[in-house]
Amino acid sequence: MRIALLGGTGDVGEGLALRWGRDTDHELLVGSRDPEKARDAAESYAAAVADAGGEADLKGFANGMAADRADVVVLSVPPYHVADTVESVADVLDGEDVVVTPAAGMKRDDDGFHYHPPSAGSVTALVREAVPDPIPVVGAFHNLAAGRLADLDADLGVDTLVLGDDADAKGTVSRLAEEIDGLRALDAGGLANAAEVESVTPLLVNVATNNEGMHDLGVRFL
Repeated sequence: MRIALLGGTGDVGEGLALRWGRDTDHELLVGSRDPEKARDAAESYAAAVADAGGEADLKGFANGMAADRADVVVLSVPPYHVADTVESVADVLDGEDVVVTPAAGMKRDDDGFHYHPPSAGSVTALVREAVPDPIPVVGAFHNLAAGRLADLDADLGVDTLVLGDDADAKGTVSRLAEEIDGLRALDAGGLANAAEVESVTPLLVNVATNNEGMHDLGVRFL
């Protein structure tokens, strides 16, 4: 399977590229607005996977070219860039693709981080509005700590909550998630539940910030 990581030079894209690169044989397409930056990142990720004893199939492209070649498109960009990113690649998406969004809106004040959804109600809902029908949208990987994800020496041992209204698309993303060693995918229902899932991210950041030795927290449901 071909997986495009749009904005894949950022921290979430890096972590997913490294984990899928080490743990699977999928073709990974690192996307960026700057194709040279994408190629440099892909080479760097491949070297890191090789150092960890793996052999990754990684290539770098401009976002549109990566999306055009992919079966699954992960929007690994900040929440304020998701709509623009979707708009920039919408003409190369088709009904066989699956679009995945891991972004969660947050704002910070003196008390810490707080959930800050867009007017659509959640970042996932915003993506659903931007992605042309009938292309399915799935929410996943929201609550993963990017630093822990990118540290191939770290055991994950965490869950990711997967949201979607298309059962087949949600199943595809869940299987891809569970191919990452130490990551379990749990069904959190339809896209209407996205705000509840996204709001866990600022909670985790606040707990990690205020408690010594709890850097890069994740969640595990028992």
